[in-house]
Amino acid sequence: MSFLGSVFSGALVAGGIYYGFSNLIQTRTQQLSKDLHIQSTLLNRAPTPTWISTYPSPAASRIEHKPFLSLMQGSWNEHMEKAFVWAGEVDKHVVDAVGDVSEWAARKLAGKN
Repeated sequence: MSFLGSVFSGALVAGGIYYGFSNLIQTRTQQLSKDLHIQSTLLNRAPTPTWISTYPSPAASRIEHKPFLSLMQGSWNEHMEKAFVWAGEVDKHVVDAVGDVSEWAARKLAGKN
């Protein structure tokens, strides 16, 4: 009998704890929902401040066009492109030369002409 009593009392305590936490979570959720609703209605009814009604001009209209700077940047980009193309070509020639030298060295080490 004491085994069944301890099982039932444990289940009763666990059920009470579950009910307590569930009830606490439910009441807090309802209160937060009410508070959020109140804050939302207050924000909707609030008058718009005067500094918000005067929007700044779009960013595209505030950009200053500087033709000399654009010319310099374009020239710089062209020179950099030519330098990278030249470096790529030099790299190909170096790789070919190293390949030729390594083949020559392999032939010499093997005793072939």
